[in-house]
Amino acid sequence: MTNGRENKSNMMKNKKNEDKKNDEKISKEMNEKVTNIDENEENVEVEGNKANVADKVSSLKVELDVKTKKCDEYYNMLQRTVAEFDNYKKRTAKEKETIYQDALSDAVLAMLPVVDNFERAVKTTESGADMASFKEGMDLVYRQLKDSLKSLGVEEIVSVGDKFDPQLHNAIRHIEDEAHDENTVIEEFQKGYKIQDKVIRHSMVIVAN
Repeated sequence: MTNGRENKSNMMKNKKNEDKKNDEKISKEMNEKVTNIDENEENVEVEGNKANVADKVSSLKVELDVKTKKCDEYYNMLQRTVAEFDNYKKRTAKEKETIYQDALSDAVLAMLPVVDNFERAVKTTESGADMASFKEGMDLVYRQLKDSLKSLGVEEIVSVGDKFDPQLHNAIRHIEDEAHDENTVIEEFQKGYKIQDKVIRHSMVIVAN
């Protein structure tokens, strides 16, 4: 009777051990499967990251190509602008020189008749002409000279009787004179000239205080 109980107890223990081993085996297999799944997911994630990196690199290369082309366009534009500005400077310098030469030629041309009359006046003195004829010739030359200056736009600055203006006059002396208003030009020592609003030479004057 006792042996029968012991055998039954041993059989139950053996079955428990086998069940435990089976459970451990199943658990191990499940863990391995989970581990494999995790590894596969990691591999998939790595592959996905690689694909994303490759896409980003490709996108950056395209963007870099676009920026490089833009930089090339701007550089070429800058070179053209510099070349055009250099040509503009050369052209304007030549135009200024031409304008100056033309203005100088016009001024000399206006004075040449005066030179001609001076030469004629000198010849009259060499031929023994009287002073009256010489004076008449000088008056003619003087009038012609004034007309030539007027044709160039040159005007005399009116001074005597006007208020002293430092923009037009250069006072060489101040005197006390009750016969004139204060700060009035009473005498002109040397004429002044202007072209429109530009003063060529200030009038040298005496001013009453």
